[in-house]
Order: sequence, then structure tokens, then C-alpha cells
Amino acid sequence: MTFTYQINDDVVWNKDKKLLDKADRNKPEILKSKIQPVAIVEILPDEKKINGYKSAITKTKIQHLPQVLLKRDDSIILDLGDHYVGTFAIDIQSIGSPMDAPLFLKVKFAEVAAEIAADSAAYDGWLSRSWIQEEYIHLDVLPTTLKMPRRYSCRFIELSVVDTSPKWQVSFQNPVFTAESSVTMEQLPKDTLADAELEAICNVSVKTLMDCMQDVFEDGPKRDRRLWLGDLRLQALADYYTFNDVRLIKRGLYLFGGMTTSEGKIPANVFITPQLTPDDTFLFDYSLFFVTTLFDYIQHTNDVEVLEDLYPVAKKQIDLALLLVTEQGKLCLQDEWPVFIDWSNDFKKNTAGHGVMIYALKRFVELAKRQEDVQLQFYQEKLAQLVAYAKDYLFDATENLFIVAENEEINIVSQVWMILSEIMPPEMNKKILENTVKTLFPIEGIATPYTYHHVVEAFCIAGMKKEAVTLIKDYWGKMIDMGADTFWEAFKPEDPNFSPYGSPIVNSYCHAWSCTPPYLIRKYLLTKINK
Repeated sequence: MTFTYQINDDVVWNKDKKLLDKADRNKPEILKSKIQPVAIVEILPDEKKINGYKSAITKTKIQHLPQVLLKRDDSIILDLGDHYVGTFAIDIQSIGSPMDAPLFLKVKFAEVAAEIAADSAAYDGWLSRSWIQEEYIHLDVLPTTLKMPRRYSCRFIELSVVDTSPKWQVSFQNPVFTAESSVTMEQLPKDTLADAELEAICNVSVKTLMDCMQDVFEDGPKRDRRLWLGDLRLQALADYYTFNDVRLIKRGLYLFGGMTTSEGKIPANVFITPQLTPDDTFLFDYSLFFVTTLFDYIQHTNDVEVLEDLYPVAKKQIDLALLLVTEQGKLCLQDEWPVFIDWSNDFKKNTAGHGVMIYALKRFVELAKRQEDVQLQFYQEKLAQLVAYAKDYLFDATENLFIVAENEEINIVSQVWMILSEIMPPEMNKKILENTVKTLFPIEGIATPYTYHHVVEAFCIAGMKKEAVTLIKDYWGKMIDMGADTFWEAFKPEDPNFSPYGSPIVNSYCHAWSCTPPYLIRKYLLTKINK
């Protein structure tokens, strides 16, 4: 099964006002801070950096910006020094003879240097080109203060003069970027890791999470600026070990719980503006992650009210998923409710989906015990059937690896999700992963930090902490080596130019599901910190 672009315009939605009101009561205050550019830079080719480009500081100092005069086809690139999310304003005036024509200006915002170098007109991917962060503006009267009305996600800002007239030039001064987030760095634990490389990875992870914490946990502040359930689950795990902003997690849970289909199914994501709107995209594993996110939240907070409110919604996701499970315990996935697992379509995801089903049902059973659900035994029996089927039909005892039943394919995600579901004893989990490393490493074909997170966590569950640390450093550390200020939506080390959309210019270079190293390190791997 593959992920497809879904259009389900015949869906009937139920909106629960009580739950949505509670979501609204947990709406955060957006905190703002003024950021001044730190340098004027140029973009240079560098094959070691992401998409083949890097920034380099020019001889012109940022404090001399007003003295830089630009005419037709001239441009200048401002460097904020780090990645930020927010709005931009700058003073502009004409220098020379009277202004006898409008200023025609292009402003381009970029998360990484390669976005500045990219030719937007050449984009031919399947996502809308409207996500490309550039604006064409006519200014009839100068001087003026240009206040950009949109919010941007960037480190670099390119100001390009499309045209003036031969009689005058343009001067820019007082550039200010107003950064926005619902949290501040002051909320973080006041300690550092003894391992400097892991500390650097954690710092970039925290910046990634911070810039995605807006009105909701956005998946990416550049694109799509939405609350996705798969991202919410991982953001919440990272948040517990960093900012610990549980209200934003509660808000996300209530938003999903308050907008379901007439049959009770949760959408994969929701829009916040101009009004609360559920998307008509449905993913099997994401629906189940509502259950696991609720479980994690209750474990962390013991918030009885949230459990009472949202347990029926969680139960409905399990009930709908169990309709796809045979009496034998086989999960039969449907094209209209696909399993995501990863952007890559290089492997079959059926067995991984089976593992997700067990993973979620185990956690739901614990919630059902707390709620004294009269159907508890039924869910326990279905869990036993799923586990038995996985052991009897999906596990190759000769290879000590899980297979995809339909074609006996052996892939990494099958092993990872079965280990995360913990249906085997610890010593067997370790043996399975050791065989996985022997037969399927180095990793190829996996496209996202989202899946690499699960690989690392599987190493942790199997007691292979050294391998977990190595993979964190090799993967997230590689992004830092290639210029990451925040971690990316998609990254294949064997194919750094990979994009699930046909062109990296619309890739998100600050993306929520890549922010989990602090959770992985502090929960499983931390042996020593410096106070």
C-alpha cells in the first residue's frame, strides 16, 4: 500500500462543542521577540551542504546596510543567524533623482541556503508552488516601512530589486524580524549533556520544537502549518522532556477529539484558521496514535478530566481498527484508510501496520482498565489474537526476522514496529535487531526522521543503547554537518536531495517529527549530565 493524495469530499463531520471549547481554553499566548540580522551573506556552491549550497559572510558589514545602494537586478541577502518563525519589516528609501517609477521588489525567505539559490520558476513538484516563500511587491512611494503581512519560516531573507529606473537607487535599513512561538528557552531544564555531540543535537532539536510550537503543535511552520496527529505524538514526547508545555498537548488532543466523522473516525490533521476544520485525509496509524498520545499524556499528567472526556474517542478508533482484524488475528488494511509509516514507498508496510495495531491496543487496554470498561476482556482477547497471528504467521523463526506475509518481504519497518509492540521477550528483540543490522544496514530507502526515530527507539527497547547513540549521531548529526539550524522533514543520507514532493524547494527544513532526540536521550540513553 502507498500513501496517496486523498480527496474525500463526501465526509460528514461531527463537531463536539464541549471538547472544542476545552481546546480553545488551552489556546496559548504567542510570545514575540525582535531579531536583528547578524550579517550580509552570499550563497556559494558546496556539495557537502544540503542541496549543494552554503552561506558565506560578505565583506559588507550588516551595520553598513543603509549605504548599500541597489539598482535593477541587484540583490542582498540578510542572515538572521538562526532559524526563526515570524514576520518581517524593513525601511526602504530612494536615493538619487526624484522617484519617477515604482519600486518593483522581490523578497524571498529561506530556511536553508539552497532555497535562495533555487529557481522557483523551475519548480515542477506535485505540491502547490504557493508554499514557496517569495513575494513580488510594487511600492509607489518611498520612503516607507515595508511590513510583510504573512508569517515566514526562515534564516535567510533575500531582497532583490526587479526594477527601479535609471534615475535612482534603493537603500534598505532597520530590518527587523519578529519571531513568534508559544514557548521560550527559559522553560528548558538547566542542565547539559556530558556528550558534546548529543548536546548539540538536543539543542537543534529544541529549536525545531520551539519553532513548531505556535497556536498548536504545527508539523512545519513553513509548510503545512497544521496539526498532524503523527507529529503531535512525537512533539508531545519531546515536549515532556524539554518545555513540558502540557496545555498545548491537551489542546491538540481536544481538537482531534472534537472533530470526527459521522462514524467516529479521527482525521489525520486539522486546520486552525480561518476556522477549525478537519482535513479529509485519513491514515490508519495516525488514527491509532490518538490513543497512544492520550495514553502518554495520562501517564505524564494523570489528568482524569481529559481521560474522561476523550476515552470514548480513543475507544472508537480502536473499534474501527478492529473491524479490519479477522478472527484469526490478521490485520487487513484498506486503500481508503492507508497506513503511513514513512514517506518512502520502497517497502511494504503491512507488517509494520500490524505492529502499530498491537502497540496502540496494548496502551488502550491500560486505559480501559483505568476506566473499568465492561468490554475490557474483549479487547484483551483481540490483542491476544493479533499477537498470536504475528508470532505464527509474520515471524520467520529460521531467520529470526518478521516478514510481510503477502510476499515474504523482509524490511526494517516490520522489525522496528514489532519490537516497539514488545510481543517478543527482550532477548529475542535484541536478536531480531542484531539480525536486522546484519542484513538490512546501512539503512536505505527510509526517507524521514519520523521513521529514524522509531528505529532508534527500537534499539533502546532491545537494550542496544550503543547502536542507538551511533544512529542518532550518524543521522541527526549528519544534518547538522550539512548545515541544519533546525531538523528537516525528509532526509535520506544516501540521497540528500530527496524530496517526497518532486523538488526540495518545498521541503520543510524545520519539521516537528524530527525533534525527538531529547526524548530518546533523556528517557533511554542518559547516563550523565552536567548540572
